[in-house]
Amino acid sequence: MKFSLFHHTSGDRPLMAIGLLLVGVFALACQDSLVKLMSSETSFWQFQTLRSMGNVGFAVMLAGLSGSYALLRPVKWRAVLLRSSFLMVCMFFFFSGAPFLSVAQMAAGLYTYPIFISLLAAPVLGEQVGRWRIGAMILGTIGATIVLSPWREDFSSVQILPIIAGFFFACNVLTLRRACRGESPLALAFVVGLMFLICGLVGIAFLSIFPLSLALQESLPFVAIGWPELTLIVLGFAVFSSVLNLTGNICLTRAYMTADASLLAPMDFVYLLFAALWSKLLFDAWPSEQALLGMALIATAGVIIAWREKVVSGKKKNII
Repeated sequence: MKFSLFHHTSGDRPLMAIGLLLVGVFALACQDSLVKLMSSETSFWQFQTLRSMGNVGFAVMLAGLSGSYALLRPVKWRAVLLRSSFLMVCMFFFFSGAPFLSVAQMAAGLYTYPIFISLLAAPVLGEQVGRWRIGAMILGTIGATIVLSPWREDFSSVQILPIIAGFFFACNVLTLRRACRGESPLALAFVVGLMFLICGLVGIAFLSIFPLSLALQESLPFVAIGWPELTLIVLGFAVFSSVLNLTGNICLTRAYMTADASLLAPMDFVYLLFAALWSKLLFDAWPSEQALLGMALIATAGVIIAWREKVVSGKKKNII
């Protein structure tokens, strides 16, 4: 039995792409909320190592079920490795502040990535940034500022970490669009899993040989500790997160390969809604009105940027 989902794309399928995107975003929002829930029981390095072992194993199994282990081999190794590196750094910053930030703060920070895509459009893609994109960037910046609330007494520099993650996620998106469109979703997921596995093992080894000070371990326990005691709960959580992560990434990758990005990008912001719902279910904490306003502004900025990309793309096609 073969699964066409993992093979190379053969034309646009907008409805299927929308369905895949919603499934992928739902799964990743659930995973990210669970990481925050379990952050006091494990460490970033332990979690990444265990989850990545699951990702690699599941990817190999799915390649076998789909009839070809060649699906695990990238066409452009350098581009795929670069994209995986950007994701690895993105996840480090995104989850570093998980014990201290709300799900809304994490989600809003990450979803500033369209702003960075617009900022990088000129130097990386050679595109002109017009007044619409500039306006969207300003709107998104206002939204992020409202969510972070730097004027509050309890503001911490930790709140900036998800925004840094948003920058590296934008780098990942640009690399995926420019150089990885011809890759199998399984190859992309497999290489990411390998990279995260190596990263986790290196982090564990380094922190075991050169442990950080107790002050750092207390202030940033999730990233400053290598290998805490492994429990069955953590192991089960890692396996479940692996299923969610692989499902989310494969669905999103396949979605963007089977439909116009300008169609899907606005719907990608449903992640913010799913993140708010998971926050309510897991932590009984609904985002404040201020946070919801900021998230709405960030989503609006992303929709405007996606719309302008569609307009610019249409003009180029007409010229050609």
